[in-house]
Amino acid sequence: MTTPNPSPTTLFDKLWAQHLIQMSDSGAGLIAIDRVFLHERTGGIALKSLRAAGRQVADPSRAFGTMDHIVDTHTGRNDDTRMPGGREFIVQTREAARAEGITIFDIGDKRQGIVHVVSPEQGIVLPGLTVVCPDSHTCTQGAMGALAWGIGSTEAEHALATRTLRINRPKTMRITVNGVLGVGVTAKDLALTLLARHGSRGGQGHIVEFAGTAIEALEVEARLTLCNMGAELGCFSTIIAPDEKTFAYLEGRPYAPKGALWDQAVAFWRTLKTDDGARFDKEIVLDVAEVGPMITWGTSPQQAISIDDVVPFADESSAEIHQRAITYMDVTAGQPVEGLKIGSAFIGSCTNSRLSDLRRAAAILKGRKVAEGVRAICVPGSGLVKEAAEAEGLDKVFIEAGFEWREPGCSMCFFAGGESFGAKERVVSSTNRNFESRQGPETRTHIASPEVVAASAIAGCLADPRKLAA
Repeated sequence: MTTPNPSPTTLFDKLWAQHLIQMSDSGAGLIAIDRVFLHERTGGIALKSLRAAGRQVADPSRAFGTMDHIVDTHTGRNDDTRMPGGREFIVQTREAARAEGITIFDIGDKRQGIVHVVSPEQGIVLPGLTVVCPDSHTCTQGAMGALAWGIGSTEAEHALATRTLRINRPKTMRITVNGVLGVGVTAKDLALTLLARHGSRGGQGHIVEFAGTAIEALEVEARLTLCNMGAELGCFSTIIAPDEKTFAYLEGRPYAPKGALWDQAVAFWRTLKTDDGARFDKEIVLDVAEVGPMITWGTSPQQAISIDDVVPFADESSAEIHQRAITYMDVTAGQPVEGLKIGSAFIGSCTNSRLSDLRRAAAILKGRKVAEGVRAICVPGSGLVKEAAEAEGLDKVFIEAGFEWREPGCSMCFFAGGESFGAKERVVSSTNRNFESRQGPETRTHIASPEVVAASAIAGCLADPRKLAA
């Protein structure tokens, strides 16, 4: 008698089943948590509250911390920050982490950097693991084949103390992206295209699996960029099935398995994929032939267009929101965005601060100068990214072009670090959010790929990197 084949399941179904401890009648699951990553803006608070409640971290070897959100990124930095009261956050996180025996990547440690850069770089996030962090862009790490999502400080306390969390099971969505990326088109452009078409609630209540030939062709760091922007789609998280590129990226990382354990791990990781015939609650298909270099024109990542397009006219359903964005950004419907004069350019953030991002930007900057009157800043995503970039001479390319070359951290991705761009200043940025006053009081942010940021810094206005004179 033959055993019938089980029903085909999605990658998410498999990870959920492997980590499910108990299911409630309401549909919520108690999920085992493999890794908790903290940063200084919320980590110290969670650890301090845990200690005040008389509880301890259940397994310190599974918890990590870094200084990234409010740490200063200027050369010669210390515990002082540009955010009032920021020093206390840093000191409190350091002391609490050490007291609990948690590994922390502190100021002065070359492993320090943005949490979603550090975690893959160190091999802390691995295929098949559950990873949580009190940061909305934890979905970035789903690019490694992990179930990773953002939580609050209270949930972080619970995960640290019990290695479990209660979550409502999300619906499933597959976004299949096929074709070959055109010249100058990046994972950031794919993300902005999806946002422009499906909006900031396009993934609400779902975990999104990216699949298709274009996704398979992306290198790991590009996949991290794409999954990062899942937060802007409003989804629970994002995920990409691990493959040979994933394994090659992870092999030899400090926290990755070694020796015979590595072979066992890879054998298991190869099973982490969606079965043929598995059903999703929602399906989206995108042909990359339709995608070009993108840029936002408004105050939401979904308000994005091709760099050579014009600011759209409003439809009746979004007229009020559309007009508010137009007024804030000081643009008009029908106006080309290409050529809009900028005051600053920023390359960095958990979206686009990895070595591959800096290489691509440097290729555009080499032999060129930032336009007069433009302030340009580059902040590597980690100390190891910075070290590798400097070994290749990329720092010299940025500096000679007129960029500031900084220490790693979130920096001017958002205003909370205490440093900002000017009031009503127009900024082109490789970050993930362009909300009102995100990068400073009334600052007007256009988000784009590192290539568009670099080209715009040179031109002194929003520019298409494909059109730069040779």
